[in-house]
Amino acid sequence: MNLSEHEAVARVRAGDADAFSVIVDLHHGRMMRYAQQFLGNRADAEDVVQDSLVRAYKAMGRYEEREQLGAWLLRILVNRCRTHVAGVKPAEELDEATLEWQPGEDRVEAMAVREELQYALGLLPNDQREAMLLRFIEDLTFDQMAALTGAGVSALKMRVKRACERLRTLLEEHRERV
Repeated sequence: MNLSEHEAVARVRAGDADAFSVIVDLHHGRMMRYAQQFLGNRADAEDVVQDSLVRAYKAMGRYEEREQLGAWLLRILVNRCRTHVAGVKPAEELDEATLEWQPGEDRVEAMAVREELQYALGLLPNDQREAMLLRFIEDLTFDQMAALTGAGVSALKMRVKRACERLRTLLEEHRERV
């Protein structure tokens, strides 16, 4: 289907379920990236992203077009990730599929650094991990993060600051052990 995002939303609202595939195609990659980073493994991320997309499809009538669709979908995903981790300990292993090797990098060293970082992210409190991912992986401003999470800008800045400090400590401790 060759529809714009706006056209796809209008057709889904009109009852064309197939038009939702356009929305999925546009946003699935970003959603998976966030969920994998937050949850720590691909299987849980796939489940949470699928659940988020099903919820978005069912709630499409409540989507307000003044809001960006990507931000609305991310808000649903963030809430589903929060719910998922409420009873699940973050995974400590990094799914190899989440590693993005860059040409020119020492692949083994790059994988080791990413594994260390993923491990340390998994040890952060959920609110700090969420703030780090939204700020540095999704590249959102603090105002966008506040709109998405419902937390205040100053609280989010403090979460990012504390998360950076904690990550630094965790990585230093890990390197001392190795």
